[in-house]
Amino acid sequence: MVKIYNGEGIILGRLAGRAAKDLLLGEEVIVLNCEKVMISGRKTQTTAVAKNRRERSGHPDRRVTISRLPERLVRRAIRGMIPWKTARGKEAFRRVTCFRLVPEQFQGKEMIVLEDAKAENLPTLKRITMGELSKNLGWKG
Repeated sequence: MVKIYNGEGIILGRLAGRAAKDLLLGEEVIVLNCEKVMISGRKTQTTAVAKNRRERSGHPDRRVTISRLPERLVRRAIRGMIPWKTARGKEAFRRVTCFRLVPEQFQGKEMIVLEDAKAENLPTLKRITMGELSKNLGWKG
């Protein structure tokens, strides 16, 4: 079974947790509108943490490269919620697909909107979208 999540205005951690749970149960997960997924917290602090994580250096042959694309950042957050070093986790991680916007093949499909995970329900206005974060990291989209 395929579950299609609409990420518009949804908090990243709650979306990633729900998607990871479905992946571990054996379902295929597609996340749309990754550019509009929200991260709660101050914009400056969130951007500084992401820049620091991205610019960490080590040995050039072994360092981890972290993407600037919003859909890859969402996919990476989902990966953090599953035990991806185990065989079960690797198999689950193969079943997740993320898209920046809504492709034509998913235009008329029914999407799951997580009402309890909307950023509008936060008591504060401190939040940033994945698109803004990606642009602050240097994405030219």
